[in-house]
Amino acid sequence: MFQSIVDISNKIFQPIIDLGAPVLMLIILTLLAWAFGVKFSKALEGGIKLAIALTGIGAIMGILTGAFSKTMQAFVENTGFDLSVTDVGWAPLATVTWGSPYTLFFLLVMVVVNIIMLVTNKTDTLDVDIFDIWHLSIVGLFSIYMGANIFIATLLVIFIGVLKIINSDLMKPTFDDLLNAPSSNPMTTTHMNYMMNPIIMVFDKIFDKIFPWLDKYDFDAAALNKKVGFWGSKFAIGVYLGIFVGLLGKQDLKSIFALAFTAGVCLELFSIIGSWFIASVEPLSQGITNFANKKLEGRKLNIGLDWPFIAGRAEIWAAANVLAPIMLLEAMILPGNKLLPLGGIIAMGVTPALLVVTRGKLIRMIVIGALELPLFLWSGTIMADFITKTAVKIDPSNYAGMGLISHTTMEGPVEKFLAYVVGKASTGELNYILYAVIGLLAYLLIFVWYAKEMKKRNKEYSLNSK
Repeated sequence: MFQSIVDISNKIFQPIIDLGAPVLMLIILTLLAWAFGVKFSKALEGGIKLAIALTGIGAIMGILTGAFSKTMQAFVENTGFDLSVTDVGWAPLATVTWGSPYTLFFLLVMVVVNIIMLVTNKTDTLDVDIFDIWHLSIVGLFSIYMGANIFIATLLVIFIGVLKIINSDLMKPTFDDLLNAPSSNPMTTTHMNYMMNPIIMVFDKIFDKIFPWLDKYDFDAAALNKKVGFWGSKFAIGVYLGIFVGLLGKQDLKSIFALAFTAGVCLELFSIIGSWFIASVEPLSQGITNFANKKLEGRKLNIGLDWPFIAGRAEIWAAANVLAPIMLLEAMILPGNKLLPLGGIIAMGVTPALLVVTRGKLIRMIVIGALELPLFLWSGTIMADFITKTAVKIDPSNYAGMGLISHTTMEGPVEKFLAYVVGKASTGELNYILYAVIGLLAYLLIFVWYAKEMKKRNKEYSLNSK
């Protein structure tokens, strides 16, 4: 039965998926806006803007991570540190994951789950970020690799997927606050990186009890830019990071300046491109508002997008810049880590969730980020064998003989550990059955506690808006 569903999923989605993420999202956003009564030309305009934004983000990330990877490789050669797993970044992993037919099956399952949750009023979020299903799919695929059957893997995907959708509703008022947007703004996200929110909030509450005095030394990155001008801008922050990493890699003066200027322009462009995401959903936003007023008695629907619509917040990049050298140092001394931070050196799988939970308190973002980075390094390490074998199987011409590959800041590190123990438990190992039960229960309980805390925050937002 499951294999038949997998085959059907492939037939439905594969031709569209093969076009790539920008084209996929162009089609989805255009048709979705059109379905909600937006004039086709206006709907198409929004779809094209979203495709351009996605292409721009991908291009800038490629430039930035490519430039840093070369310098970090030189650092390894100079120091002799033996970190045997190469961090190839997120793009190759997404390509490999989409090469599995089970990814399309998991996509179909989550589309059905999302519709059921909407119809039964369990969520107000329509998830249109279909491309990023790969983050959830790789959890299911890893559990299968570790011993789970497709049924168990699907249950794990649904369990995490439902919580992701619920989380998108919980975060919506915070996104409005961070973007200084009205509540009618439909943008939220179901991206996997925000599933670190519960653990981050645990650290944030500890921070409240032990280190609240540090907040008086905190600063808003955007406010800093106004006070110090260029020297606190994204341009300058990129330059600082480029110089630091260039010195670590013992590069010549020309290479150091090239890296510094590349980082500076990339960070600035991220902010600009982030605004394109907001513009792209304006037609859909209006269409949904009109539809809700006419058909749903005013019910407001949210739209689950990819995370970069919040990329204009300076704290994301300031924290990522500081965490980059910290991550490198942790990678060198962390017991059990085999990953060298290269493609994931700019920690985009880490900082967006830190922004949401701390609401831009930069010192907290950096401290908590440093504390949680080992989870990312360890999860990337335990997945290296699975990722490498899967990559070689799907694309032997590019990956055969390359050695072990993974990603240092791959979203959802806790979920990868769950996949590991669930897979092992499925083989009948008694110890892992116990680990899986404890892990899943702890994961759920922490999320329930986090949800209560977010509801308290959202109530405050509601009261303050009156």
